[in-house]
Amino acid sequence: MDSILVTGNGPLNGQIPIAGAKNACLTLMPATLLSEEPLTLTNAPRLSDIKTMTLLLQSLGAEVSSLQDGQVLAMSSHDLISHTADYEIVRKMRASNLVLGPMLARLGQAVVSLPGGCAIGARPMDLHIEALEALGAEIELKDGYLHAKAPSGLKGAVHEMRFASVGATENMVMAATLANGTTVLKNAAREPEIVDLVECLRKMGAQIEGEGTSTIEIQGVDRLHGATHQVVTDRIELGTYMLAPAICGGEVELLGGRLSLVGAFVEKLNAAGIDVEETDKGLKVARKNGRVTAVDVTTEPFPGFPTDLQAQMMALMCTAEGTSVLEERIFENRFMHAPELMRMGAQIDVHGGTATVTGVEGLKGAPVMATDLRASVSLILAGLAAEGETVVSRVYHLDRGYEHVVRKLEGVGARIERIKSDG
Repeated sequence: MDSILVTGNGPLNGQIPIAGAKNACLTLMPATLLSEEPLTLTNAPRLSDIKTMTLLLQSLGAEVSSLQDGQVLAMSSHDLISHTADYEIVRKMRASNLVLGPMLARLGQAVVSLPGGCAIGARPMDLHIEALEALGAEIELKDGYLHAKAPSGLKGAVHEMRFASVGATENMVMAATLANGTTVLKNAAREPEIVDLVECLRKMGAQIEGEGTSTIEIQGVDRLHGATHQVVTDRIELGTYMLAPAICGGEVELLGGRLSLVGAFVEKLNAAGIDVEETDKGLKVARKNGRVTAVDVTTEPFPGFPTDLQAQMMALMCTAEGTSVLEERIFENRFMHAPELMRMGAQIDVHGGTATVTGVEGLKGAPVMATDLRASVSLILAGLAAEGETVVSRVYHLDRGYEHVVRKLEGVGARIERIKSDG
């Protein structure tokens, strides 16, 4: 299994290009199932999760071609051959469940395995099921698969979600585009990835209003047509690399970054003593002299502080002046990186969904193990600021969410390399 060797090397300076959003692209790809005409995505990230979604769509009969070094995805679902999303593919990635709504809307039936992904909590499908049942779907769980059907087609409805789930919002919005009548989704998630999905669906002929707010209204249409759409910037990759100069010092410009994508995160960086400013190319992040100031963080749905930046923020707080409290409200079991950071000298006390971090003067390099996608990059960030060498193992998690992480950090002066396994 590959590992990554990081050697603390002082301040970072330069530019890092930010890729298209993984979570947006994984949502946009299943939208091809809604139409017989081609859907082309540009600015696609080059990640293992994208390859997994490609395999899933191809197993259903969709044609998916990766062009321009993987940054363009040309898709067509004119001749689907299956309505079953098999366990062997779905188990690898949570986002696989996003084929459920589109297949149900277009084919009137879908069989989808319960999904997998990072081990950061149960993340059940009940909100997805409730949303689609509100549209008239009949869904039952048998042998680990959701069997869904809508023999008379889906029908518009008013539905209020118990929790503003991103995935359930995406599944219902896609399904409702081809439903008969008007659908009103209340307590909808507001994430930029949902706004990006709606913009793409609108290009395909969908009639949708209210994206980015808690109420989305969809007027069903008879059919959707093809389109070309550029994937939005990855706000999680953006926030992750913004933390690199925050942890190490220096000044780094994140190309393609936008404040509107990371507002709550930037507020916390500012409070910690990090300078963030917009440029004509993106965002510039700088940390001057001295330690950062400890700040408290509570993860919340957008526009609050993202759960997907909690592990990276903890790495910053490990060497902050003072004590910080990080409260995780989105996923249970998402502090598995804490024991690994403690191996590097961090002082962290975890109780349930709360972690208390007492900042130390500095971290020391150590062998550590990645437990999930965001934990893996938090350990790399910590290693950049640690004294000596840090070896991060099980970095296959990293490949699911970050493209060319070694190259990008090397480009701003980090001492980092990937060690290939013999196996």
